[in-house]
Amino acid sequence: MTKGMSMTHRPFSVIENQWITLADGTRLSARIWLPDDAETNPVPAVFEFLPYRKRDGTAPRDESTYPVFAAAGIAGVRVDIRGSGESEGIIDGEYTELELANACELIAWIAARPWCNGSVGMMGISWGGFNSLQVAAMRPPALKAVISIASTVDRFNDDIHYKNGCHLSAQLSWAGTMLAYQSRSPDPALVGDKWREMWLNRLANEPFFLEEWLQHQRRDHFWQHGSVCEAFEKIDIPVLVIAGWADGYRNTPMKAIAGLGEKAKALIGPWVHKYPHFAYPKPRADFHGEAIAWWNRWLREEETGVEAWPQMRAYILDGPRPAARRDEDPGFWIAKDTWSKPEQEFFHIGADGRLAEGPGSANAVRPAYLRSPLDTGVMAGEYFTLKPDAEMAGDQRLDDAGSLVFETPVLEEDRDYLGEPVLTVRLSAAAPTANVIARLVDVHPDGTSTRVSFGVLNLAHRKSNATPEAMPDGIYVDIRMVLDACGYRFNKGHRIRLSLSTSYWPMVLPQAEDPGITFDTGSLVLALPSLGDHDRIKVKEPDNPDPLPKYISKSPSATQRGVYKDLTRDRTEYRILEDTGLNEHPKTGYATRECRRETWSIGNGDPLSMSGNCHWTTEARRENWSVRTECRASLRATATDWLLSARVTAFEDEKQVHEKSWEKRIPRDFM
Repeated sequence: MTKGMSMTHRPFSVIENQWITLADGTRLSARIWLPDDAETNPVPAVFEFLPYRKRDGTAPRDESTYPVFAAAGIAGVRVDIRGSGESEGIIDGEYTELELANACELIAWIAARPWCNGSVGMMGISWGGFNSLQVAAMRPPALKAVISIASTVDRFNDDIHYKNGCHLSAQLSWAGTMLAYQSRSPDPALVGDKWREMWLNRLANEPFFLEEWLQHQRRDHFWQHGSVCEAFEKIDIPVLVIAGWADGYRNTPMKAIAGLGEKAKALIGPWVHKYPHFAYPKPRADFHGEAIAWWNRWLREEETGVEAWPQMRAYILDGPRPAARRDEDPGFWIAKDTWSKPEQEFFHIGADGRLAEGPGSANAVRPAYLRSPLDTGVMAGEYFTLKPDAEMAGDQRLDDAGSLVFETPVLEEDRDYLGEPVLTVRLSAAAPTANVIARLVDVHPDGTSTRVSFGVLNLAHRKSNATPEAMPDGIYVDIRMVLDACGYRFNKGHRIRLSLSTSYWPMVLPQAEDPGITFDTGSLVLALPSLGDHDRIKVKEPDNPDPLPKYISKSPSATQRGVYKDLTRDRTEYRILEDTGLNEHPKTGYATRECRRETWSIGNGDPLSMSGNCHWTTEARRENWSVRTECRASLRATATDWLLSARVTAFEDEKQVHEKSWEKRIPRDFM
């Protein structure tokens, strides 16, 4: 147990490893930040439940927040999901019934502690934001409020797996990530001599998640489970939903407050996939202050004024430029006391081929055929971004070269938008399905092009994600695409661009055939969500501009991201290197390193030439002890099947102690 102290608040202690035994006998590992007088003056608790390893994976961000909560008289309980970190057992997937049942059991355990006042909050980002909402829908009695960051309410359409029926490359990336995370050993300093037995058990039994994900290529019961949009009414406690415009999970705040009503509040900043008190691009938000006010109101019944917060607070990006790194984005904060569906501003394609205001008239058919180069999309960035560098979308001119492009004249006044753009158009394709991608782009006076929003659609899913339907051969059909939410100002002197493509590689994997699409541009209507009535506000920034703890660097980090074009073979490779370097915790002496190497490859004109390969190296070491895993995962395709493989090799003190492989062929579910 270690001690902590705030100059003006309550002293607290940190319990580095607390075993919690579940009803089935499995012991889960918790790290607890506890005010010292909680036994005599019980406090509320905030619970976070993740597979990302509290000892190392999330330790920096945990140590930036839970001491602040504890000093404010709020206990923090960070628990590793079974089979991860120091917890026993084997993980069985994402957001499974077992995981959610365990969470409810843990909430009851926390509420029954003598140091707890019986009220528990649940929070998290990404996985922890997902399961916070899902557990809230299960209504465990002690759970009184939730803070969900960078999460989703729709697992099929707003996660790293599929997007409107399109296969995202992030499926393989994330499967490789989870394979690497789950292959890592517990820390012997916490679990003792049992560590090797636990580790070998994990290595022998951990699943390769991609197998299960590819067996569900339409929106069936698998994805409906955990999608709280299926029944928003099941959540009856207050929810604060936070997201960032630079992240793939930007749609959830609007969907959550529309579905949950007055019990939900939304905050959307310019951020990547990080907590808002240390996220980029700046400006940041005082997450600690907001969270403490939220918890004190709903877990202590103190009057903190959170009920009076506007239902929607959002940062309106004011024409940021794409760059190698975006540390701060220009813009301004707005508030809407009550969120409602925005008024729409309509644009159509005029006879001159330009974007013109108004809904237009579809009397004349104006066909435009497009078959984008298969490597169109290399400037898309990551689906979910962790750094404000090349992971974010770059200058769109390179991708626009392979797209149908329509622009407004130079704007004579600023145009402000907040909400989801909607595109409707008639089109045809000479194959059962094809991918169509729409991007909303801000064209600066010098031609620099910033992606504002985008949407993708597998045309077989145009009517339903649950029951896809083949495209009629060569016959026009009407489609409606909802693009990702945005908050954006198009400045006077800029132009609004709509870019359409049939490829968005490597973010979106190609269909088996590449027939191209014929668009009836005369029918196209783009509806942009007007900002409408609002208040200009200020959102407090954190007092501490550098809240993350400093670890001891034993070897340097490295980041590389590039596109290699083989002109001889007409083949493109997209290459990623992310190496954390070896970093040692200054108090525990525990040093870890993660290195991700990922390559996507495609030959122009041949969608079946697509391949993806991930290679993760993870290391953990102390003096006279070290472990390492090498995890490889790959994905290819034929016209009828997905071909996936993976291998995990584990080493103790550089001696191989385990190897396991997977090979699977899964039918492509076109419809």
